[in-house]
Amino acid sequence: MFSIQGFLTCQSKLPMNYKHLSQVERYQIYALMKAGHDQTQIAKLLDRHKSTISRELSRNRGLKGYRPKQACATATKRSEKSRNAATMPPWVAEQAACLLKLQWSPEQIAGKLPVSHETLYQHVYSDKARGGTLWKNLRCQKQKRKRYAGGTGGARFHIGAP
Repeated sequence: MFSIQGFLTCQSKLPMNYKHLSQVERYQIYALMKAGHDQTQIAKLLDRHKSTISRELSRNRGLKGYRPKQACATATKRSEKSRNAATMPPWVAEQAACLLKLQWSPEQIAGKLPVSHETLYQHVYSDKARGGTLWKNLRCQKQKRKRYAGGTGGARFHIGAP
């Protein structure tokens, strides 16, 4: 956040620049813990924030303590279930493509297959970005909506500013 003359003008949204822990880093965490290092020291040695190490240990600690192999498997399962993961099985994508070619709408397809219409639109637009032709089978050839990030465009006017 920043302000001019004491007035709150805009909330700055910084982009999240991070990468997930790798399997090698998980083994390093395990080895450093066995060597007696605390979380802050491990974070400095791996050039990570201490909360990343803390979160990793709390999320992936089992009955026998922290195990890097199981931690990696757990993290993989967790990412597969995330809402950003590919949620459409291949057979559903094939069926949806056939139904789109028959001029079915994504809403109609969502009524017959175990997939949401939003996921279908995302699939169609990502196919278009890869050079595919699924988008040509949509009934309405609308522009893809532009998503605006909150707070990055700046304020139009400032209360109390000259």
